[in-house]
Parts: sequence; structure tokens; C-alpha cells
Amino acid sequence: MLRRWSVARVRAELGALEASAERAGAALACVYSSSDEFEASEIRRRLALMRLAGQLRIALWATAVAAFVTLVTFLL
Repeated sequence: MLRRWSVARVRAELGALEASAERAGAALACVYSSSDEFEASEIRRRLALMRLAGQLRIALWATAVAAFVTLVTFLL
């Protein structure tokens, strides 16, 4: 069964939706108290990614060396 929506009800629903969106935006905006805190967080995140990339690079080289040694062992 379809509900009949009045203009007043639609306006009330839209108002509630806008209020929810504003509260959500305010909650997200409060994560960092200043731009310095945000920048420090970004620097920490990027350094962590660089460390991870270095670890992956080492693992890739170790795998390549192991594969090469295995191949040479089977060919000889």
C-alpha cells in the first residue's frame, strides 16, 4: 500500500536528513584538532607505507634469489 506524502511531511523528512548530514560532517571534522595534527598523521602514514614498501622489496629480492638458486641447482 502506498503512503500519501504531504508537503509538510516531505519538508520534515528533508529537514531531518539535512540535520543528520550536518551532524555527520561535524563528527568527521573533529577527528583532527588542527592542521598540524593532520599533517603529522599524514607523515606517519606515509612513512609507514615507505617501510612496508621496503620490506616488500626485500621479500621480492629474497624470492628472486631463492628461485635463481633453485633453478641453477636443478640445471647442474
